[in-house]
Amino acid sequence: MRLPPGGTVETDTIFRAVESLDRTITDLRTAQSHLVQTEKMVALGSLVAGVAHEINSPLGVAVTASSLLADRTQAMAERVAAGPIRRADFDDYLHTATEVTASVQANLDRAARLISSFKQVAVDQTSEDHRAFPLAAYIGEVMQSLSVSLRKAKLEVAVDCPDDIVVEGYPGAFGQLLTNLAMNSILHAFEPGRGGRLSVAVRAEGDQVELRFADDGKGIPPELRDRVFEPFFTTARGQGSTGLGLHIVFNLVTQRLKGRIALESEPGRGTTFVIRFPRSVPPE
Repeated sequence: MRLPPGGTVETDTIFRAVESLDRTITDLRTAQSHLVQTEKMVALGSLVAGVAHEINSPLGVAVTASSLLADRTQAMAERVAAGPIRRADFDDYLHTATEVTASVQANLDRAARLISSFKQVAVDQTSEDHRAFPLAAYIGEVMQSLSVSLRKAKLEVAVDCPDDIVVEGYPGAFGQLLTNLAMNSILHAFEPGRGGRLSVAVRAEGDQVELRFADDGKGIPPELRDRVFEPFFTTARGQGSTGLGLHIVFNLVTQRLKGRIALESEPGRGTTFVIRFPRSVPPE
C-alpha cells in the first residue's frame, strides 16, 4: 500500500499502521495454515500407529505358523533320509501342513485387507479426490485406523449405519472430520483412565444424510458450547491440543461437504455432534 500524493504525516502514519496490520494478518493466516497441517499430521500419526498394531497380529500368527511348518518339514526330511517312514507319520505331517498352510493364508489375506483399507484412508486424508464411497464401510475403516488410540483410552465404539448408503463427495474430508471428532472425544470427553463409549449413527433422509457422533463423557459446560468451533479455542492446551480440531471439522462440514453441524451437550450426560450433508456433493 502506497501513500497517495499529497498525503500528510497523519495519513502516512495510518497507512503504515494498515500495512503493518496487513502483514500481521498474513502471518497469522500462514501460522494457522501450518497448525492445520500439523493437526492433519497428528491424525495420520494415529493412522500409522493403527496400521502397525493391527497388522502385527495376523503377521505374527503367520510367522509362528510358518515356523511350525518349517520345523515339521525338517523333521519329516530327516525321517525320510533315515529310511522308510510309516503311512501314519506321513498322514500326520500332511494334516499339519494343510492346517498350517490354511492358517498362514488366512492371516496373510487379513493383513492384505488391512493394508488395503489403511492405504485408502491414508490416501484419502492427503488428497482431494472426489468419488463415490459406501459410508458404512468407510466409517469402519476410519475407526479401525484409530483402534490403538481408542483402546488406549478404553473406549468402545458402536457404529450404526445402513450398508446401502453411498455418498458421492470427498472421502478424505469425511475421514478427517470423523478422525477429529474421535480424537476430540479422547482428549476432552473423559477423565484419564475412566473409559467410555463412542457411537456413530447414520440415517439417510431423501437426498440428505444425518450423522450423529456421540460420546457418554462429561459433557460441555453451557458457557463453552458457543466457542467449541472457534479456531485455537481449547481447554486442554497443556495436553498438546492446538484448538483447531473442531474448527477444522466445522470448515470441512460447511465447505467441503456443503452441510451443517450442530452441538448437543449437557454436563455429565455426554456430547453429540449432529451433522447433515447431501448424499451428492458436486466436485469443486
